[in-house]
Order: sequence, then structure tokens, then C-alpha cells
Amino acid sequence: MQHNDRQATGGQRHVNGQIGLRVPTAVIKAKSAPYLQRGNPARRTQLLHRDDHDIVASYGSQYRGIVQYYLLAGDVYRLGRLRWVMLTSLLKTLASKHRCTVTKIAAKHQAKVQTPYGPRTCFEATVEQAGRKPLVARFGGIPLKRQKSAVINDRVPDRVTHPRKELILRLLTAKCELCEQPGPMHVHHVRKLTDLEPPGPAQPTWTKLMARRRRKTLVVCAACHDHIHSGQPTATTA
Repeated sequence: MQHNDRQATGGQRHVNGQIGLRVPTAVIKAKSAPYLQRGNPARRTQLLHRDDHDIVASYGSQYRGIVQYYLLAGDVYRLGRLRWVMLTSLLKTLASKHRCTVTKIAAKHQAKVQTPYGPRTCFEATVEQAGRKPLVARFGGIPLKRQKSAVINDRVPDRVTHPRKELILRLLTAKCELCEQPGPMHVHHVRKLTDLEPPGPAQPTWTKLMARRRRKTLVVCAACHDHIHSGQPTATTA
């Protein structure tokens, strides 16, 4: 919400009470913090094992995502502070990797890119490919100018459907896996298959069925469930 008693247009204060899109100062500080050490831009040692293309691409994608999010703001130019912090950290990271000065790294990767507002300085790393277009990673080159014509398109995410678990499908059949009688079902389960009685003439039918299916669960009716826990023989068609 804007408020300015010193600005008047046509004799009236049209700014007061109007909504203004701004880049929060807290956001600039929070986004700059990972690239600072004791208040100054520093190298990121966790990226030193990567090649130049991956390092520039990592910095470029993060910077591009933040800037494009705030291009509707009237003071998007404030992100120039973030650009300087990230660029200095990028150059220090590359200089540390190649054991040279920041000036030499900047001269090696500096490039010009054309934008609707004229040429802009950026930093690129290129990977040549035989018979194909080279891969180019870029940092910067985005004019910090407000885009009033930008359209926010909030797409409704597609609903993700997850397949039902096998046990749920077995319960929905509403048929006992021992006697095949319909009705309300219970689930009998064991902690592990090795807890079942060893094979032999005395082995109950329900343990044979679980061992054959290699399942720790068995969907049974209430009567068969009671017989299992009481040790009585169960009626089965298996």
C-alpha cells in the first residue's frame, strides 16, 4: 500500500491508498545471503568440482528465476544489488577453480547480448559439440526494466492419480481368499514370512496359501479370521 504526501498530480494525492508492486528489501537480503561471507561476495566451494558450463548455468538459472518473478515490480532495478553479489561470487568461484585472477576470468567469459532495451553485458560458458550447436550457459543479460505488459498465468496443476495398493484392491473384492464367501472382510497379517509354520502335514491351509503367494497379508472373512486365531481348521477352496 503506497503512501506519499509530497507527491501530487493535478492538485491531488493519487498515490495514497494505491497498490504498488515492489521488490521487498528482505527478499534481496535473503537471496544474497548464500553468496556472501562476512558481508562480502565469496566463492562457493561446493561447485568447484563442476565444469565452467555447469557453474555458470547454476548461477544463471537462479538469478534468472528471481528476476523474472519480480519484473512486474516498479522498482525491479533494486535487484542490481543481487546481480552484483551473484556475479562477483560466480567470478570468484571460477577464479578459484582455475587458480587465476577474477579479472582474467571476467575477460574470458564476458559477452554481449541483444535485448529490447539495447545490448547488455553478460557472462557465458560454451561447450562445443561435434556436428551440433554448442551448449551455452549464460548469467545476466536481463534488463532490470519493469514489464508492464507481463501477464500472470497461474495454471491449475493437473491432478495426479496414484494407483491403489494391491491390498486395497483385494479388500474391495469383498471375497474371502480362503472360503471365497462374500461379506465384510478382515485382514490377517504376520510380521514376516519366516514366522509361518514350516511346510509339512500339520501346516494349516492359510499358512500354505500365504507362503505360496509370498504375501504377509491374507484377506479373510470374520469366521475364517476367528478360526485362524483359535487354531481351528478353516474351510477353504484353495
